[in-house]
Amino acid sequence: MNRTTPRRPVRIGNASGFYGDRFAAFRAMVEGGPVDVVTGDYLAELTMLILWKAKQKDPETGYAKTFLAQFEQVATTCAERGIKVVVNAGGLSPASLAERIRSVVREAGLELSVAHIEGDDVIERLPRLQAEGHPLRHLDKGITLEESGAQPISANVYLGGWGIAAALAGGADVVITPRVTDAALVLGVGAWWHDWKRTDFDALAGAVAAGHIIECGPQATGGNYSQIGEIADRRYPGSPIAELAHDGTFVITKHDGTGGLVSPGTVTAQLLYEVDSPVYLNPDVVAHFDTLRLRQDGTDRVRVSGATGSPPPSTLKVAMNFIGGYRNTMTLVLTGLDIEEKARWATEQLFEILGGRERFDDVDVQLLRYDRAEPTRLSEATAHLRVTVKDRERAKVDRAFSNAVLELAVGGYAGFHTTTPPTSASEFGVYWPTVIPASEIEQIVVHADGSRETIAHTAQTDDRYCGVIPSGDSGSGTADFGPASRRPLGSVVAARSGDKGGKANVGVWTDTDERWDWLRSHLTVEKFVELVPDAAGFEVRRYEFANLRALNFVVVGFLGDGVASCTRTDPQAKGLGEFLRATYTDIPDKLAGDS
Repeated sequence: MNRTTPRRPVRIGNASGFYGDRFAAFRAMVEGGPVDVVTGDYLAELTMLILWKAKQKDPETGYAKTFLAQFEQVATTCAERGIKVVVNAGGLSPASLAERIRSVVREAGLELSVAHIEGDDVIERLPRLQAEGHPLRHLDKGITLEESGAQPISANVYLGGWGIAAALAGGADVVITPRVTDAALVLGVGAWWHDWKRTDFDALAGAVAAGHIIECGPQATGGNYSQIGEIADRRYPGSPIAELAHDGTFVITKHDGTGGLVSPGTVTAQLLYEVDSPVYLNPDVVAHFDTLRLRQDGTDRVRVSGATGSPPPSTLKVAMNFIGGYRNTMTLVLTGLDIEEKARWATEQLFEILGGRERFDDVDVQLLRYDRAEPTRLSEATAHLRVTVKDRERAKVDRAFSNAVLELAVGGYAGFHTTTPPTSASEFGVYWPTVIPASEIEQIVVHADGSRETIAHTAQTDDRYCGVIPSGDSGSGTADFGPASRRPLGSVVAARSGDKGGKANVGVWTDTDERWDWLRSHLTVEKFVELVPDAAGFEVRRYEFANLRALNFVVVGFLGDGVASCTRTDPQAKGLGEFLRATYTDIPDKLAGDS
């Protein structure tokens, strides 16, 4: 780096983890303590589909409306304190949102410069890309878009952070972005603040790690944390702050006086969230998460250092969505004895009425057992039969389906009732991830004065990490740790799970070297599938993060075509990690906390 005197760490607070996150968090971040930049992550794969639907109703929208209202509350304070704002709330219409923000600024009589970024939307260019030899192959399924016969309704490239850096360098106080990577918000701020160069890969990797940790808001400060006993302050967690230094090291913290907890555990949980291997690809750098070191640095402060980065790939990821058709779900309640026989009979009767399963494009039937032997209350004697049908023709799965379910009311099993009255069909979307050469994309910064700046891609690239990273050591399962007893895995292991398109990931970690030696030996892919039978039949990838005493399991295809079309009761796999912790396995007595 060229600075002789490095600038102090930039204090970046993230006030939104998704579209619909806590509305008051933005104001709390701005007014709760010192901060230089406030970021907001509003976009998930599902969000792009939601915004597309909103734009069909009103072409002037297509952005995250909540941010507009949040900004109205904090605009004056941001102007007074010199706080920058960088958000991806622009969604499908960054120019429209930027203009609305400028209106807020004018009406408040403030002097704030607003810039936005363009270049991610490639929906109109898909036919040309295919014609020129880019097959748009699904990253997990391997088939091409043409082979699938799908007609995308949205297609957005995940842009990097250098456009954000350029916008801030051009004087912007507010930067509105479209589909950028979640970590790009922090990387762009760091690159601007510290004047990083394109080849400062270690520093950039640190910024990516920081961005990944704070992107989901309070998930880094005690939210959705499996070790509930560690959280003494049960108030709503304060939003996370990254104090990002010139060399890419950083401290994760939160405003004083806010709820929750910042510990190596809460930070580890978020590092493992929605990742595959320790090799974390971004448009500006490949961050190697297995090089990170975490240590407590005071109350609610965790220092992260050691980040190693390498050049980014020559391709960019594209998130496409298309309408998959229509679906409808009805849930039948089964009570008492003969649960499985009742479910089988009800299923046979229902599809006899409907004319057979083959009438639908897809049928999913799940028997959810909540009943127990010797029940003492009604809830302990009930199970649910959840039936979902999908089809490209709405009429097949609309009231014709849900009304047919009610025909079993007096002619089926004893105790028949449903959890809802007949329901209407709903449209569902399918997520399609692919890649295209970065050279096909122009990232454009539109500055406040209307001038347009094209952002070059990083010249130095490395495609070694493209594609599926092979699983690491599968574990031996043969080490002898002495006498063992059946205990829940969660008595010695923490977990965090989530979704990435059609994949589910479960990160598990522990707290001592001895427990880590046992965990990596015991929890093989085979043992994971034994404990999580629902994963049987799917490809399961296992990765070790020895620096975090952690394993990450990726179950490919577990969530079908993503949350918008998934028929599982937990379509984002949020509870999968907690289920794994609840399963019983043989745990060495000397490692158990009760020994």
